[in-house]
Amino acid sequence: MASQGAFLFPTFLFFFLAGCRTAAAGVGNSTEFIREACGGTLYPQLCFSSLVGYAAVVQRSDVRLSQVASNVTLARVRSVSANVSATLAGGGAAAGPRLRAALRDCSEMLSDAAERAGQAAEALRAVESATGPALAWQVSNAMTWMSAALTDEDTCADWLAAPTAAGGGDSKAGEVYRRVREVEKHTSIALALIHKLGF
Repeated sequence: MASQGAFLFPTFLFFFLAGCRTAAAGVGNSTEFIREACGGTLYPQLCFSSLVGYAAVVQRSDVRLSQVASNVTLARVRSVSANVSATLAGGGAAAGPRLRAALRDCSEMLSDAAERAGQAAEALRAVESATGPALAWQVSNAMTWMSAALTDEDTCADWLAAPTAAGGGDSKAGEVYRRVREVEKHTSIALALIHKLGF
């Protein structure tokens, strides 16, 4: 009995370690998959650094990668939207009238962008179970919503740029502008990855 146990333990250990190596290889393959996919975006390094942490979820699926990218974008848009609202509530009153107006308009545009990014994410969730024309329809919807979110963000940044560049703002307003431009990059990445699903 003892000899049988001595035989089974190394056998178990062999399969356990083999399974660990397989799992590690899977994550490694997913990492390279994400790197290659990000190479087709305008911001490959930012794309890779923001998405590689989800390699185990993505595996080698274009659909899952686009879902993750859309969810990351949604979270960042919501964060920037909250930041603009906080700036308005905090130091916005001390800013000039042009900047206050730009911040109010920007807050509305970012709220719309968050809603549209959320609609894109919802459409992508439906992609996994869709087939045929329904699949193409959901991908098209996701592209439309994410593109609209990008337009909203760009409009917001343009509104902020004029009064800030003219000296009508403060450091907080400048930080809002930089954050909006940064979130645009994430939205662009998500849109590019969704576009790959255009079958």
